Amino acid sequence: MSFAKKILTWYAANKRSLPWRGERDPYRIWLSEIILQQTRVAQGTPYYLKFLSAFPTVYDLANAPEERVLKLWQGLGYYSRARNLHSAAKTVVGDMEGVFPSDYKGLRKLKGVGDYTASAIASICFNLPEPVVDGNVYRVLARYFGVELPITSSEGIKYFKSLAREVMDGDNIREYNQGIMEFGAIQCVPKSPNCTRCPLKASCTALQQGRILELPVKAKKAKVRHRHFNYLYLEDVSGKTLLQQRTKKGIWQNLWEFPLIESDKNITEEALVSQLDGFLDAGKVQEITRYNDSPVVHKLSHQHLHTVFWMVKTDEILENGIPWSDVHKYPVPVLIADFFAKIRTFEA
Repeated sequence: MSFAKKILTWYAANKRSLPWRGERDPYRIWLSEIILQQTRVAQGTPYYLKFLSAFPTVYDLANAPEERVLKLWQGLGYYSRARNLHSAAKTVVGDMEGVFPSDYKGLRKLKGVGDYTASAIASICFNLPEPVVDGNVYRVLARYFGVELPITSSEGIKYFKSLAREVMDGDNIREYNQGIMEFGAIQCVPKSPNCTRCPLKASCTALQQGRILELPVKAKKAKVRHRHFNYLYLEDVSGKTLLQQRTKKGIWQNLWEFPLIESDKNITEEALVSQLDGFLDAGKVQEITRYNDSPVVHKLSHQHLHTVFWMVKTDEILENGIPWSDVHKYPVPVLIADFFAKIRTFEA
């Protein structure tokens, strides 16, 4: 039995019941794939259902305010993907009369749709013989065939795509693509896979050579940048606080956050006070309290944010102050959302 046939047989017996399983609607498949690029199925499913409830069709998503899209995306990270999702929906509605492209090349033209997503939509929705290559597929192919090329290198990406096309079952591409992704997700897992019950064990190169944990090979990660954030939770005499929107490109573009002082290292209260004039009249500050003794380390892909929250009470009235009852309406980074939850309970 061929590699592809073994995958198909395993998938028929082991596939999970998922909300998008069996779907052919490109809008729903596209939505599920974009969300699952960010997280695992267990964490991504509630987001998928939440988005479908808020935006049942691509028209609903295209016509939604960006802030609402970002708010629903909150917690997934990589917010540029949410903005691309919104932009692509507008393209489908505005330029294509609400109809998704039905071929790989057309799908690739949508903002935020790369090789993997285009291949998934083309195969699952339109039964086109386009192989998918995601993290799960890289792992299965690298282990089974003993491929040592780094999956993050240009050479490796090209090779794995070619290999995936060579071994796929083009006649059953819809089921095969879903099957190999599922196989990597629940059978050929990154750590401690149950190789004794694997249908590929008799011919798996990595298993025969004792190299399961060595493959796939990844190139060395980029150096992590360490940044020091000092967030000001301001509270004026009317009980209002202040949020500001991050409009520059970079992390969390268009999300909202407390006024921020970024420093080269941890700073003292005295050093903080000397920089308050950019946000309020330092002479009217009643009280400053450091909320967390040790910085909260928030880890992004190439950045670690060492964050301290400062509680600052002032006698002045904050211009554009926001009542606490309204802060939950703003899309914020999960770092800020966690702080909201810790300092006060409110009904979202």
